[in-house]
Amino acid sequence: MPVLPCALYVVATPIGNLQDISLRALEVLRNVDLILAEDTRHSVRLLGHYGINTPVRSFHEHNELRMTKEMINRLRDGASIALISDAGTPLISDPGYPLVSAAHTHGYRVVPIPGPSALVTALSVSGIATERFVFEGFLPARQASRMRRLQELARESRTQVFYEAPHRICRLFEDLMQSHGPQRSATLAKELTKVHETVYKGTLETLSRWLLEDDRRQKGEFVLVVEGMTASVPENSEVERALNILLGKMSVKEAVATAADILQVPRNKLYKLAVKRNSGTD
Repeated sequence: MPVLPCALYVVATPIGNLQDISLRALEVLRNVDLILAEDTRHSVRLLGHYGINTPVRSFHEHNELRMTKEMINRLRDGASIALISDAGTPLISDPGYPLVSAAHTHGYRVVPIPGPSALVTALSVSGIATERFVFEGFLPARQASRMRRLQELARESRTQVFYEAPHRICRLFEDLMQSHGPQRSATLAKELTKVHETVYKGTLETLSRWLLEDDRRQKGEFVLVVEGMTASVPENSEVERALNILLGKMSVKEAVATAADILQVPRNKLYKLAVKRNSGTD
C-alpha cells in the first residue's frame, strides 16, 4: 500500500531487538519523503540494517517547536513524513506532541503504525494486574516533587508503571519503599528485548536489595511495574463465603467478576481466593 501525500506517519520502532519492527513500518520508512528521528546517530543503525535510504532529519525536545512549523509547511506542500523516536512508540515519554497536535489542527492525516512499546511489553510480563493501570513515565528529578507525586500514588488502586534512568534507579526504590511500603509487590524489567534482558518480580524491598548486590545490575534501561494498593480481604469473611457460593454456580472468571461488582472488592484479590479454594490449600 503506497504512502499518502500530506500525511504524518507515527511509526513505532524496536526497543532493542531490530527484528521486532513490522513489515508495514519498513514499507512506510522506505517510501515517505522524510523521516524525523529523535537522534539521527541512533536511528542510522536501524535504517542501515534494513537498507533504508530515506532522508532523515533530527527532531527532538530542543528543536521540535521550530521544526513543527517547518514540517506543517512540508505537509501543506504534499509531503509524506514519518516520525520515529530512539526506541518504541513515539510520544510515549518522547518528543512529538506539538507536531502531531499541529497536524490534526491543520487537517492533515495522522497515521499510526503500531509496534513495540516498553510500557506495554513490561506490563505483559509483569505478573501484576493489567486491567487498569496508570503510566507515570519519568518522575520529577527533584526529590521534593518526586516524593509528593509518589505519596499521591501510594493509595492509587491501579497498577503503576514508571520509567527510570540508571543513575536514579536505586533512589527510586528508596522513595517508593518510603511512600508505598517495602512489601508492595513490583516487577522490574531491565533491557527489554536486548541481550541482557531481565524481568524480576518481588517486593520493593527484594528488588532494591537485588539491585544493590551488584553495581552492574544498575545499568541499562528500566521499566518498573508496581502493584496498586488493594483492600485486604480477611479469610473466612463474608466476601469469601459469597465467592464460594458463586464458584459453585459459574466459572472462576464469571464468579470473580460478579463478586467484584457486587462487593466492590479488587478482582485480583478475589481471583487469588478463587485459585486457593479450587486448589484446596489453606
